[in-house]
Amino acid sequence: MSTFTRRSFIGKTAVAIGSFAALRTNNRWVIAIAGVFFQIALGAVYAWSVFRVPLAKQFGWTISEVTLTFTISIFVLGFAAFFGGLWLNYKGPRLVALTGGVLYGLGVFLASFSHNLWWLYLSYGVIGGVGLGLGYIVPVAVLVKWFPDRRGLITGIAVGGFGAGALITAPAATGLIQSVGVLNTFAYLGIAYLIVTVVTGLFMQSPPDGWKPEGWTPTASQTSHRAGRDYTLSEALKTWQWWALWLLLFLNTCAGISIISQEAPLFEELTGVTAVVAASMVGLASIGNAVGRVFWAWISDLITRRATFFVMFAGQLLLFWFLPNIATVSLMTIVTFVVLMCYGGGFGTMPAFTADYFGPKNVGPIYGLMLTAWGFASAFGPLLIALMRETAGSYRGALHVIAGVMAVSALLPILVRPPRDRDTGTGIASRVARANPSTRAVAGVRP
Repeated sequence: MSTFTRRSFIGKTAVAIGSFAALRTNNRWVIAIAGVFFQIALGAVYAWSVFRVPLAKQFGWTISEVTLTFTISIFVLGFAAFFGGLWLNYKGPRLVALTGGVLYGLGVFLASFSHNLWWLYLSYGVIGGVGLGLGYIVPVAVLVKWFPDRRGLITGIAVGGFGAGALITAPAATGLIQSVGVLNTFAYLGIAYLIVTVVTGLFMQSPPDGWKPEGWTPTASQTSHRAGRDYTLSEALKTWQWWALWLLLFLNTCAGISIISQEAPLFEELTGVTAVVAASMVGLASIGNAVGRVFWAWISDLITRRATFFVMFAGQLLLFWFLPNIATVSLMTIVTFVVLMCYGGGFGTMPAFTADYFGPKNVGPIYGLMLTAWGFASAFGPLLIALMRETAGSYRGALHVIAGVMAVSALLPILVRPPRDRDTGTGIASRVARANPSTRAVAGVRP
């Protein structure tokens, strides 16, 4: 794609976006749909693997050098999400979403000019990563306020879009690489991401303070697992619960991303399949990432967030322990699918968990900072399993270590509880009583 053609595309894109500038809606389902498409565009970053071999062949880079681009973008995402959460509290979600969308699209577009690694790292990794972080936090923070009655499900659907992004982008990117080359593919995709994120970002807006669906009141069970007020970021950081949730997300992400980083070679070693078959297994198992974000988030609305994390950790304990003994392709694919469901389930459930414990008002910065766990896990998990594989010569020891970590991790959701309501000096019983006056006598709280 020539420089002139690229500029022409950008000019037409600006005109098209301008025609949508007046879009406004108070329909929470329209906002939710826009949020899902916004996340699908951002989640295309998970399709990075399709660029590894073409870039390595064209420029003579190693696979690890090319893969570092993805690591940089996810690491930057974790920290940019925090600043995005702070910013949207001051300027509103729409501006943050638009900025994130522009930076993400621009970063991918600029990657089309890559002729050395540092430019690829800067454009796709840093600029694109900042856009990812700013954009990722917006639908989560917005939808958790619009859907107090379905916090788990709706945030699961939103981040499920992020998990599903690669399923749509990977085949499209593969076709483009074959027809126009890898660098021009970055240009086309960058423009497409910019259009989708900016148009859908225009729908991002928060409801008025204190808004709730007409006729809805929280049940006694919901109230007992939620904070009695909205915490600020500084107040949340002073509670041990915030750090406990950070650790929950970190541990769950470490387990899943360790498998993601080694899927193909792990399949080849344990089942003896060819690289082509292993690649197909990776594709099938990766669907679990998207499915788990919605499934576990929905389950968390039914059995509580704490019980959901306990079940995910306990399940992974068994799966990782028996994984080295599996030699059949079908069973290996199913087990890995479930592991990645748990990986995605952490991201689907944690936004609602955070809103439950610290209130929805400041969930942007509070959960945004919590996403640094994602950045640290993306560096620690793959490094740990790779080093243990190198040292031991097989994956068995590494997988058993992860199983042990999951066993210890299962204790954490049992111990965690909502923060006490320090402003009013009341506890869970009084919060239940305020939501359901008929329970006051049982709770021992006077009217």
